[in-house]
Amino acid sequence: MLTIRLETPEDVEYIRYVNEQAFGRENEAKLIEELRNRGALTISLVAVQNDEIVGHISFSLVVIESEGSSFEAISLATMSVLPTYQRKGIGSQMVRAGLEECRRLGYEIVVVVGHPDYYPRFGFVVAGHKGIDCEFKVPEEAWMILELREGALAGRRGVVKFQPEFHEAM
Repeated sequence: MLTIRLETPEDVEYIRYVNEQAFGRENEAKLIEELRNRGALTISLVAVQNDEIVGHISFSLVVIESEGSSFEAISLATMSVLPTYQRKGIGSQMVRAGLEECRRLGYEIVVVVGHPDYYPRFGFVVAGHKGIDCEFKVPEEAWMILELREGALAGRRGVVKFQPEFHEAM
């Protein structure tokens, strides 16, 4: 049985391992650690199966700025599943649980740089079509946004500004 819960301090080394294994490099693991160390990791959930952490998902705050105004949103920072547990629905369960936690905490807008064949199943659409740009260069189809509250983007446009840690990881 899979359980998805908030991370605990005891989970930190396992979260690093899951991210390194899932991505085959350290960048994402370092990003998570930097965000956590700076208190900028807003939501961090782990997926546990048979007493083993097999997945991780995290979110951090971003600001969407336009001329004369700005508003907050939340970014799905990383989502990772150990390779031997991939393609079993764990990632989807974590995304749904993470988005529900975002809603519960009152966030209305989520952005993600992610696989264009994966995230649309959760309602994400190309952010540029909604007038929301990314402050750094990413493929248009990988830059996506989701309104957790219908109409949250009505009349709003701008550029998403990330935490400094994102620039180092990208």
